Amino acid sequence: MGTTDILVKFALIVVIFLISLLIAMYSTYAERKIAAFMQDRVGPNRAGPFGILQPLADGAKMFMKEEIIPANSNKFLFIVGPSLAIMTACIGSAVIPWGQTLVIGGHPIDLQVTDINVGVLYIFGVVSLGVYGIMIGGWASNNKYSLLGAIRAASQNISYEIAMGLSIIALLMTTGTLSLGKIAADQHGFWSHGWFTWNVFKQPLGFLIFIVCAFAETNRAPFDLPECETELVGGYHTEYSSMKLGFYLFAEYINMFVSSAVMATLYFGGYNFPGMHYLADAGVAQNWITIIGVIALFAKIFFFIFFFMWVRWTLPRFRYDQLMDLGWKSLIPLAIANIVITGVVMNYFIK
Repeated sequence: MGTTDILVKFALIVVIFLISLLIAMYSTYAERKIAAFMQDRVGPNRAGPFGILQPLADGAKMFMKEEIIPANSNKFLFIVGPSLAIMTACIGSAVIPWGQTLVIGGHPIDLQVTDINVGVLYIFGVVSLGVYGIMIGGWASNNKYSLLGAIRAASQNISYEIAMGLSIIALLMTTGTLSLGKIAADQHGFWSHGWFTWNVFKQPLGFLIFIVCAFAETNRAPFDLPECETELVGGYHTEYSSMKLGFYLFAEYINMFVSSAVMATLYFGGYNFPGMHYLADAGVAQNWITIIGVIALFAKIFFFIFFFMWVRWTLPRFRYDQLMDLGWKSLIPLAIANIVITGVVMNYFIK
């Protein structure tokens, strides 16, 4: 890899990082507007036209608030917790293919930071590390409510990671690869050889299990038991203030963005869109097809982000025993059954 390639990769990393932060920032605005619409309110409308500058005001408030570290806390780990949470949230996007190859000045630019052949395992590894940020922060606070929220988060993530991993096994049996780039490329277009190319039509049950687990992994309602304010004051981040609290809140929205991108890539074709091969046959430049594909991927991501928010303001929160029962007694058996069904269909019906 030459110097130019390294600079291009570095620029791509910076762009993806900035886009992740921007989407996380304005997801807070979208969340409040959607909540206001569903509750017949106006929502943010003071900072800028239609309240569009509200996230900037919130960010300034977070930076300027007094920073408090409890006297009896473990100060080092108290700082490490939110830092680890935001770091693991940001590095998850490294293996996501954002589009096909762009050619600028005769130099091809691959819109994926790295296409490792175990990209799916990388995503699961990053997700597994994320819970340490919550667990460390809750324990270091020396607050019983925070510790209880952290324990809830750890047990919840472990439980739903099992079901999520099992749901992915059936998809990997179908695709035959762990590379996210290859999975996205194999879903080219929308229809081929008499059937849909997108994996959601091949693994509908697997997708249903995956999206439910994604809600639990990102601690979004109705699975937001780690920060259940009616029981735990504020959960694992009760003692946090200023930008440390902001890191935890940002990590949740970045995780929601990355989870949406992963679901769009694994099950909904990624950057592929219906009719893309017709554009190629009509002589449309490859760069334009790539740009349209990037727009299509982000449209899918924004739909899933909206769905996360829609569910939050529609469904009531589970009790903790209901949450654990759903993971262990329903989703895991369903995921195992899906693996068996996939194996039978591939062995006896698909030649």
